[in-house]
Amino acid sequence: MNLSEALLEFFIVVIAVVSLLSNLLVLLCFTCSAEIRGQVPGVFILNLSFCNILIAILNMPSTLLGVAKGQKPFGDPFCYAVSFMETFLTTNSMLSMAALSIDRWIAVVFPLTYSSKMRYKDAVLMVGYAWIHSLTFSLTALLFSWFNFNPTYASCTVCLNKESERLNFTVFTVVFHFTSFALTLFILCFTYLKVLKVARFHCRRIDVITVQTLLLLVDIHPSVKQRCLHEQKRRRRRATKKICIFIGSFVICFAPYVITRLTEVVATVKIDRYWGIVTKCLTYGKPALDPFVYSLLRQQYKKALIGMTNRILGRDLYSPSGHSSSSDTDNDSCLQRLHERRLTQKGGTG
Repeated sequence: MNLSEALLEFFIVVIAVVSLLSNLLVLLCFTCSAEIRGQVPGVFILNLSFCNILIAILNMPSTLLGVAKGQKPFGDPFCYAVSFMETFLTTNSMLSMAALSIDRWIAVVFPLTYSSKMRYKDAVLMVGYAWIHSLTFSLTALLFSWFNFNPTYASCTVCLNKESERLNFTVFTVVFHFTSFALTLFILCFTYLKVLKVARFHCRRIDVITVQTLLLLVDIHPSVKQRCLHEQKRRRRRATKKICIFIGSFVICFAPYVITRLTEVVATVKIDRYWGIVTKCLTYGKPALDPFVYSLLRQQYKKALIGMTNRILGRDLYSPSGHSSSSDTDNDSCLQRLHERRLTQKGGTG
C-alpha cells in the first residue's frame, strides 16, 4: 500500500464516520422536535438523511475495501446489491436537494401563498416521485446487467460489461446523469438565484431605512454608526454566502465524477485509477456536508440538540424562580439580543 491509497482510505473512513453521526443527529432532532416535524421541509430533510445514512453504511465501506484490496470486496450478489443501492440513493438524494430548493423558493418568493402551494401532501408526492425516478434507473441498469465492480473507481457501480452494449450503455449514462445531476443543478441555480434576488431587494430596503435613521440621529456615537454600517455589509453578504454554499457544495462534490463518467463512455478515454477514486470520494463528501448545509446549523435544530443534551444531562430547561433580580435582568437582555438577531437574520435572508 502506498501513501496515496492510505490517504484515500483515511479520507473515506473520516467521511463515513462524519456522515453517519451527523445524519443520525438530524434524525434524532426530527424525532424529538415537534416543531421540526411540523415543517414541510422536514420531509425532504428526513428523506435526504435516510439516503445519506445508507450510503455511509453500504457504499462507503464497500469502496474502502475496494481501495484496500484492489478487487471486488465480496461476491457478485453483494456487489450487485451495493451497485443498485448506489444508483438509487445517489439519485434520490440529488432530487431531495432539488425539492428543498423548490420549497425555499416558494417560501421566499411567494410567502403569502406558501401554506397552500407547499403542503405535507405535496412534499410526500415529491418524495414519492424521487423514489420512482431513482428506482426506474436502478431497475433499468439491473435489467441490462450493468452492475459490477469497476476498478477505475474501486467501487461496485454501474459499468459496461460487454462491448456490444456500448451504445445502449452510453445512452443510459447520458440520460441518467442529465435527469439526475443536470436537472438538479438547473433547479438549484434557478430557485436559489430567485431567492438571492428577493433577499438583495429586502437588504436594499433595510439599508435605506437604516441610513435614514442614522441621518436623523445626529447625536449618535460614531462607533454605533460604524457598527450599523458594518451590519449592513454583513447582511448583504450573508444571503450570497448561503446560496454559494448550497450550489457550490453540490457542484464540487458531484461534477468531477459526472464529467469523468460521461467522458469515459462518450470518448472511450482511459481514466486514471487514482483520479477515478478521488472523484468517487468527492461524491461521498456530500452526505457528510448535507446535515450542516441544510439542517444542523439552523436555529430549530440547534434548539432541538440543546434540548436533547439537557435531557441527557438532567439539566432543567428553565431557570429556578429563586434567582436574583440581576440574573433576571441578564436573561431579559439576552432574550432581547436573540430577538434582535432573529429579526436581522429574517431581514437578511428575506
